Amino acid sequence: MNSWDTRYTPYLIIAPFFLVFGIFGLYPLVYTAWVSLHDWQLIDGDQGFVGLANYVELFHDAKFWNALFNTLSLFVLSTVPQLLAALGLAALLDRGLRGRAFWRAGVLLPNVISVAAVALVFAQFFGRDFGIVNFLLGLVGIDPIDWRAETWASHLAVSTMVMWRWTGYNALLYLAAMQSVPKDMYESATLDGASRWRMFWSITVPSIRPTILFTVVTSTIGGLQLFAEPALFDPGFAANNSTGGSDRQFQTLVLYMYEKGFRLFDAGYAATVAWMLFLVVLLVAVVNFSLTRRIAGKG
Repeated sequence: MNSWDTRYTPYLIIAPFFLVFGIFGLYPLVYTAWVSLHDWQLIDGDQGFVGLANYVELFHDAKFWNALFNTLSLFVLSTVPQLLAALGLAALLDRGLRGRAFWRAGVLLPNVISVAAVALVFAQFFGRDFGIVNFLLGLVGIDPIDWRAETWASHLAVSTMVMWRWTGYNALLYLAAMQSVPKDMYESATLDGASRWRMFWSITVPSIRPTILFTVVTSTIGGLQLFAEPALFDPGFAANNSTGGSDRQFQTLVLYMYEKGFRLFDAGYAATVAWMLFLVVLLVAVVNFSLTRRIAGKG
């Protein structure tokens, strides 16, 4: 019995995860791939096998490439500054501040607020005629910007929304990792005359590399699957008519997939977009993981 317990109990403990993953993760992934090979209407169902026709059409679809560009642009503009800001914020919270518990709880508040409320507030901030941002820009002589109508302006507005929600969350992850770094390493570096900046990049960052890799991967997945922020930033979303702006200037791949699947009821084409998004996320996550591991490993 002891031999059986030692050999098989670990498998029994982890089995529920793989069972749930198989039902709610692997099966939908395989089924989506099968649907993408068919002319499948959301209401009428399967209309016949078409092979790779949906993928061929996708590669010739200008709207898909526009959505891919918007997705990558929003990902870079939101994720890179977000993680850098979270790293700096965690370093500040790791110091002996008064009321540390208050500040640490405060940085998490944006993450627990409803995304709909966040989008509503930021839509007012970036309003064209009466927005606070345009008012502040006017004080320094800059003309008002139509944040929803211009591509880069809309990308900046949506990215700001994403950064505000997730910077504090990632900062707390970094903070938890920083507090596990042995203090004697900093004491030795101080005796050697190292500056705070040098200790941060030579001791702190390499020591919390697993956490940095984790946040890079999760932020990559979340950043490439943006839906709520750009959808709610579009006034047409309330009427189920959102296309990511009047000229699709901030339509992401998930928004495009939603349009195809739940507005035009073309489930086969939507499944094709979903699978291409999966491949893009996988590719970018692997690249980011490799680059971050090399950068964080250099002290």
